[in-house]
Amino acid sequence: IVDPENRYQQIFKIQVELPEDISDKDRQGILRSIDRCTVKKVVQAGPEFIIEEVANLDADAQALLMVNPAAEVLTYITGKDLPLEQTIANMSGLLASLGIKIEIASWRNIIPNVWSLHIRDAHSPMCFTNGKGSTKESALASALGEYIERLSNNHFYAGMFWGEDVANAAFVHYPSERWFKPGRKDALPTEILDEYCLQIYNPDGELRGSHLIDTNSGNAERGICSLPYVRQSDGEVVYFPSNLVENLYVSNGMSAGNTLVEAQVQCLSEIFERAVKREILEGEIALPDVPQEVLAKYPGILAGIQGLEEQGFPVLVKDASLGGTYPVMCVTLMNPRTGGVFASFGAHPSLEVALERSLTELLQGRSLEGLNDLPQPTFASEAVTEPNNFVEHFIDSSGIVSWRFFSAKSDYDFVEWDLSGQGEDSNAEEAATLFGILEAMGKEAYVAVYDQLGATACRILVPGYSEIYPIEDLIWDNTNKALLFRADILNLHRLDDASLEALLERLENNELDEYGDIATLIGIEFDENTDWGQLTVLELKLLIHLALRQFDEAHELVGAFLQYNDNTVERGLFYQALNVVLEVLLDD
Repeated sequence: IVDPENRYQQIFKIQVELPEDISDKDRQGILRSIDRCTVKKVVQAGPEFIIEEVANLDADAQALLMVNPAAEVLTYITGKDLPLEQTIANMSGLLASLGIKIEIASWRNIIPNVWSLHIRDAHSPMCFTNGKGSTKESALASALGEYIERLSNNHFYAGMFWGEDVANAAFVHYPSERWFKPGRKDALPTEILDEYCLQIYNPDGELRGSHLIDTNSGNAERGICSLPYVRQSDGEVVYFPSNLVENLYVSNGMSAGNTLVEAQVQCLSEIFERAVKREILEGEIALPDVPQEVLAKYPGILAGIQGLEEQGFPVLVKDASLGGTYPVMCVTLMNPRTGGVFASFGAHPSLEVALERSLTELLQGRSLEGLNDLPQPTFASEAVTEPNNFVEHFIDSSGIVSWRFFSAKSDYDFVEWDLSGQGEDSNAEEAATLFGILEAMGKEAYVAVYDQLGATACRILVPGYSEIYPIEDLIWDNTNKALLFRADILNLHRLDDASLEALLERLENNELDEYGDIATLIGIEFDENTDWGQLTVLELKLLIHLALRQFDEAHELVGAFLQYNDNTVERGLFYQALNVVLEVLLDD
């Protein structure tokens, strides 16, 4: 509402029409949620405007970060080889030199000493990361580190088609890559992997060379793109197909750091966190509580836990080291309003850092309202051990937990463990300790270092231990199934009837998710608001039937589309109209 005498004097009036059958309590809840709206609060507080002339909009690439630590203040935290302020300056400077303009999309600090944020490339929002920490500076350093880690490992575009130019360039992933052609009868090239890895990845001899063509290039004629990793037991170089790494490990075991050993400690900590978490959850292991006198040694962490409890969320702090063997802790939140639970794990050679990471991970990117969506525990062991449950835990820790996890009779005694190093070489000591744990378990570790961008990043693979997805996915659910469809789908307008029939047959015979989107299937990042961005496998099959004038089959799929597909109003109306037209045609 604009004041007729002063157009700068305005009232924002928000009206909400609610159904009559909503209770008064729910009505008030909806209105209060609108009252808490971020944009409304910003306008009420009066945003600060800075208007300035610049010679080049991209010159100050990190102008949107907002956190500008004072140069004279240096904050050292456990596990980092440089102070936070210097780390932030180095990483933001590196990104600026690459022409990447980072913006902060959101901050969260809903309990004491727990900060998280979401950052992204202002020009390419699909390039984003999250950060967490006990202060806003440590959270920002975390997010920037994760950004550089993923940039260095090409992870932002994993699963995507990189185009013909890249596919035929001198190298696709890294200058150090090598390409090997499959042998006779599609046999695996002898140059890839080693005997230890082959026993893990190909125990039954079913893995073929065609399973390992990378989806990023899709260049099957060139062969299998393979990346060098150094085997830690003897320093030998072993070539891993990039397809295998992408399909099984996703982002697990990647890190960037001020130094290589700092990055290695982070990589290995992450690997132990997820592997031990899997062992505990799938084994339905009951963990010991951390005594209150131990928690009292870390007042900052305790204040965060108490902040959650004051909001009405009981918190259980558990020792996940399995008798002091692994550097892992666990903080579990319970929501008495919904019965949902959330088990958050953290790992680091320092018990304090592992515990802090468990707590900050718990609320990374989450509001208190978001805690209402947590799943309830179960006694159904098969639901906990189902592979997709671990994937859910990997993505955002929202998987299912067994009731047995909460047993008062723990399977291990509490151990106040400490695997941290001392002095200037503490990270080197810690990396050696963590590699030593893997060696004692009979595991091989393979390391690749990526410093081509000017930062130190690495990736560590531990075959048979650090995989996120099942190894059989290499054969049965490989991302390079895109190669069966990509070329034809991108050239639909050029296909004749015979080619459309052949494409339709492949879509029907490859056990695809009918409601999966075509963008994911073929690895093309369409704008999600376009027809291509919203196109599903079912819808594509439907449209091909129409093009082939197979109206009975098309009508059947229209019914399924209208019944089960979430879509825009416009698309829904289009298919309702199409349904009527097909019924008229078929009735005639």
